[in-house]
Amino acid sequence: MEEKISYKIESKDNNKRLDLVLSEHIKHYSRNYIQKLINQNLIKVNNNNKIKASYKVLEGDNIEILIPKEKLVDIKPENIPINIIYEDKDILIVNKRQGMVVHPATGNLTGTLVNALLYHCKTLSDINGEFRPGIVHRIDKDTSGLIVIAKNNDSHINLADQFKGHFVKRKYIALTEGVIKVDKGTINYPIGRHQINRKRMDVNSNRGKVAITQFSVLKRYASNTLIEALLYTGRTHQIRVHMKKIGHPIVGDTIYGYKKQKFNLEGQLLHAQELGFIHPTTGDYVNFTSELPNYFTKIINLLQCH
Repeated sequence: MEEKISYKIESKDNNKRLDLVLSEHIKHYSRNYIQKLINQNLIKVNNNNKIKASYKVLEGDNIEILIPKEKLVDIKPENIPINIIYEDKDILIVNKRQGMVVHPATGNLTGTLVNALLYHCKTLSDINGEFRPGIVHRIDKDTSGLIVIAKNNDSHINLADQFKGHFVKRKYIALTEGVIKVDKGTINYPIGRHQINRKRMDVNSNRGKVAITQFSVLKRYASNTLIEALLYTGRTHQIRVHMKKIGHPIVGDTIYGYKKQKFNLEGQLLHAQELGFIHPTTGDYVNFTSELPNYFTKIINLLQCH
């Protein structure tokens, strides 16, 4: 059955966008998902379903939301090896390999991290639906490194709130093109969908979301720079887009970087090395790290020899 949600606009939300207000107050549903429901006429404002996401709500507006039942899909558990560096009854920390997609999507239902998790875990959170059990956040297919998995809904909600509040430490290591002259910096450019290629992201001052990346130089080579990047926000492709914007795309990134590569790589040299957060059950701060993959260190060693 469909799920019906009712909400009455309060004074503190007066004159805010409809999609923004609903994504802030109705847990578990993203702003993008709310926008889809609006476009499908599944959200009514004062009994009117011909409404836009940009509608500015008024105190006392009555909102009715109809959440359609998701189409059942058959996502099978698969015995795919994964590198688990920590596990308890509530969470799982996986060191994802480069080339592995995090969760299935229409037309791509096998070979993902989720398929492997379904085989390994007896329970996973189901807040994000059948395509994304346990998935609280994502890293790109060709980015390696740490990802936290929620094994139940309470843990998922707690972790999602930490990500939303920017309380999670996410440190990446990347090798960039060119020599970065400054020792450290903060990149603050809003990121949104590319206007033509919807699979790409781009700096977009009009429709983009706030995106902040801090970086510091670890090592300079003849024509490359090894950096450490800290995410304050977690937009899709954020580090890749930001490094391109300042003229230093990530080595191996054929989407945002150079089409012609000097190294024989299967993806960008970007690794999620460190992940720190408050454990959703114990309340203790936990921090996890992982070593760079062999293909990454091989390139670094090669650069050090020249």
